[in-house]
Amino acid sequence: MNVNNTELVLTAGNESQLIHDGLPQFAFSGRSNVGKSSLINTLLNRKKLARVSSEPGKTITINYYRVDKSLYLVDLPGYGYAKRSENEKKQWSQLVDSYVTGEDVTCIVQLIDLKVGITDDDYMMLEWMSDAGIPFFVVATKADKLNKTDRNKAMMRLATEPLLQNVPVVPFSALKKEGKDEVWKKILNMVQ
Repeated sequence: MNVNNTELVLTAGNESQLIHDGLPQFAFSGRSNVGKSSLINTLLNRKKLARVSSEPGKTITINYYRVDKSLYLVDLPGYGYAKRSENEKKQWSQLVDSYVTGEDVTCIVQLIDLKVGITDDDYMMLEWMSDAGIPFFVVATKADKLNKTDRNKAMMRLATEPLLQNVPVVPFSALKKEGKDEVWKKILNMVQ
């Protein structure tokens, strides 16, 4: 797959814009500021294709990146960010609910900040995916922010989490590109 042949094909702000063309779709989910855009940029060998912001809550649309006309990486709005109006939060929630409950999602790539651990919002998402039977795996972001001892403890906490039994967890660092190949391997194994 030629990841250099990637384009942002759609920024969807409402349900009628969601793509239903049959290509596999891998949705990147996680709390605001967990590193979804950084992960997507790293996977695509780009620096600024997916907009990275220092301010949480900036992604308010569903962004579709078509890779080599073969699959989509789909950047979902982050959850858990409080500095938006209730109306905006409700609108995003409805949009994301429509997307993830639709039939187009091949797999959800659930991001969890390794330093922060599983938040209450992450628990809700993990429970929902488990109950709904949606395929997912976890990417533990910002792995480079922890020393070896703390990192091992944090990975052990994820490994022993009941909601993550039999769920692959990939440690990831955008800075060091750690985990990039493993994430691609998991994605490509699902489309072959």
